Amino acid sequence: MILFEKFGQHQPLNRQSERYAREGIDLSVSTLADQVGACALVLQPLHALIETHVLAAERLHGDDTTVPILAKGKTATGHIWTYVRDDRRFGATSPPAALYYASRDRRQDHPERHLQDFTGILQADAYSGYNTLYDPSRPQGAITPALCWAHARRQFFELADIASNARRGKKAPAISPVALEAVKRIDALVRHRARHQWPACSTAAGGSPGKKCPTVNEARRVAAGRALPPVALGLGRQADRLYAPAVGPLCPLHRGRPDLSYEQRRRTGAARFCPGPQILAVRRLRTRRCPGGGHGDADHDRLMPCAASTCKLNGVEPHTYLADVIARIVAGHPQSQIDDLLPWAYRPMPLKAVA
Repeated sequence: MILFEKFGQHQPLNRQSERYAREGIDLSVSTLADQVGACALVLQPLHALIETHVLAAERLHGDDTTVPILAKGKTATGHIWTYVRDDRRFGATSPPAALYYASRDRRQDHPERHLQDFTGILQADAYSGYNTLYDPSRPQGAITPALCWAHARRQFFELADIASNARRGKKAPAISPVALEAVKRIDALVRHRARHQWPACSTAAGGSPGKKCPTVNEARRVAAGRALPPVALGLGRQADRLYAPAVGPLCPLHRGRPDLSYEQRRRTGAARFCPGPQILAVRRLRTRRCPGGGHGDADHDRLMPCAASTCKLNGVEPHTYLADVIARIVAGHPQSQIDDLLPWAYRPMPLKAVA
């Protein structure tokens, strides 16, 4: 319950301690922290297997977010780094999983260490700390960037947000028709991707329910590859228009130049959206915050979110899973059968009949 409340419901240990105290149970924050640490040690073998599985993916979705960290006399700001393997929409049968790392800063050596053996496709934002991973001279081989269209869309949308402007009244800036057109083009990319997802076979098509249709999927991949590049090229021309000399510093579009620059300077990486569903990684990750009790580089700040999020991705109830799996390991579950306790392979223990 302590683990699930902290990492599944984001209730820090100090709040849990206060709640238990109101129920007449004396559990200090230090006692709760010791229990969390002990459970992290028990789950370490499972985390190692999940880590190996995630980093063996053909493509990863990566992101990071700030997280408050308790420090002496203050609250410092640390970072949680998230990497997700989830290719279900692209026809893969490998189970989805999430991997978390914690750090006290955002230096580039953190993703370099996390992804030191990874050589596939990384769908992420344009954080400069990833640049060394994309270097062709990288000894392990360069990671292929597939950059995020949501970031390129952000300030285009702010310049074309009709609803927001209506709320501002007379002080609202003019809606930019060029930015509005850019938003429409990016939205067209997303809609096109949705039409070319990897569908499940229907019995009417001669397939079995729940199985993938290679023939149908291949046709959709080809269609996506033909149609997407012209749309993306048109969007690139929109950005080029906004960088024309006629767009001066007094123009409302001037505010959008940093994100327009994002699109221009990273167009090669963003264009990897185009070949088809294999690299249509446009979605944004939402990293899981663990407020009020993170210790930055502590093992449990990466072990527990990893287990809880991977459970959710695989349709497993995290509270039940943690209670059952920890009990099994403590009771002497064979190390040779530890794979059976991974979230995607987990099966609850059958209930014994009571005489």
